[in-house]
Amino acid sequence: MEVKLTTESIRIMTLFESLTGANVKDCLIYDDKVVLVVRKGDMGLAIGKGGINVEKAKEIIGKRIEIVEHSEDPEEFIKNIFKPINVKVKIINKGGKKIAHVYAPLQYKGFVIGKGGKNINKAKELVRRHHDIEDVIVK
Repeated sequence: MEVKLTTESIRIMTLFESLTGANVKDCLIYDDKVVLVVRKGDMGLAIGKGGINVEKAKEIIGKRIEIVEHSEDPEEFIKNIFKPINVKVKIINKGGKKIAHVYAPLQYKGFVIGKGGKNINKAKELVRRHHDIEDVIVK
């Protein structure tokens, strides 16, 4: 599936790459934050020593920055989306559509779903864009 990027996301991705040296694969922009998907192995570069790169980017962009490490493996990618919470992921095929079941520890279920469903919606959008998975269901 092709990832469609807006001019604003391309601007933020370019800025973040030049600040950090990390390779950015995708960018989602929300009212209060920006979610950047970085190439597998570029997490350290993206964050920077003691979080310096994220802080610098946050100042320049003016929003919170969330970084997700990409993975070609859809289960690993979904786990990366919910880090630091340790979730289990099972992908099933249902009527020709891929659906991800995410099993979260009971005390973290609310966080995985997020206020008004914002964390789960972010996860759904990312896996649809990168792995052609139709839905993410928290179990």
